[in-house]
Amino acid sequence: MTARHRLLAVLVAALWGGNFLAIHVGLDHFPPLFLAGLRMLVIAVPALLFVPRPQVPLRWLFGYGLGFGTVQFLFLFVAMDVGMPTGLASLVLQASAPFTVLLGALFLRERLSVRQAVGIGLAVLGLAAIAVSRAQAAALVPVLLTLCGALGWAFGNLCSRLAAPPRPMHLTLWMCVVPPIPLFAASMLTEGPGAGWSALGAAFSVEGLPGLAALVYLSVMATVVGSGIWTWLMRRYPAGVVAPYSLLVPVVGIALAAVVLGERPSVTELVAAVVIVGGVLLGTPRPARTTPDEVVGTEDEPLVGDRRTAA
Repeated sequence: MTARHRLLAVLVAALWGGNFLAIHVGLDHFPPLFLAGLRMLVIAVPALLFVPRPQVPLRWLFGYGLGFGTVQFLFLFVAMDVGMPTGLASLVLQASAPFTVLLGALFLRERLSVRQAVGIGLAVLGLAAIAVSRAQAAALVPVLLTLCGALGWAFGNLCSRLAAPPRPMHLTLWMCVVPPIPLFAASMLTEGPGAGWSALGAAFSVEGLPGLAALVYLSVMATVVGSGIWTWLMRRYPAGVVAPYSLLVPVVGIALAAVVLGERPSVTELVAAVVIVGGVLLGTPRPARTTPDEVVGTEDEPLVGDRRTAA
């Protein structure tokens, strides 16, 4: 993995770390399932109108939309709404990394080197240490809900990789077409048919501006930019190479929760965060020599989609 692509993976981790703070703010203004559906609808409408459908098998497009866009955020938003702390949510959701590696080994027959296995093991050990130190902060149900979201993310990772889109941004945008219907249906059944739309109307007021800003961040920065880069990286590298970078997300999430929300990390958590970073770096293979074809693909392809796309 080249240094440039490592920096892109770190950028995605930073964007997704801020995602949890945005969710925290958004849940103060919207019901959880409605917020999750609205997040995707904001992108789905312009995608349908202006972006050509990605030239990938429909099963992988739907699989990506259901796993990454529907299952992940349905369980995550509900978990945070019923008491999952922001920093801890950013940690537990990163179980998607070992889930992705495991699923990649099971279904894609991807093999891990000893170095990768040790690095991922260290990162998981760091996650476990943080989880133990925060065990008193959350009840069992929110933690289990967040783990279900992590498993959805892992399935979405594999579907996006198997789709092998020629234009990854198109896949990212069209993925957002899948979640709104199941999420809004679930919202109507559990939150009521009018609760979400009333909250949306209130968002266009001075008091509702933080919720509106959170929605924009969730839709544009976390989904379009973050997921677009992630999909591009997942296409270029084995799942076991890219997935460990998601373990950096809780470092950002816990830091933001500490600064903005006053969730103070313990010494154990800070040490574990260092272990996570070291594990990610160790678990990523050193850049290999590139062939002429690889050089063209790396330099001429844009970061999150072809420069000729309508997106």
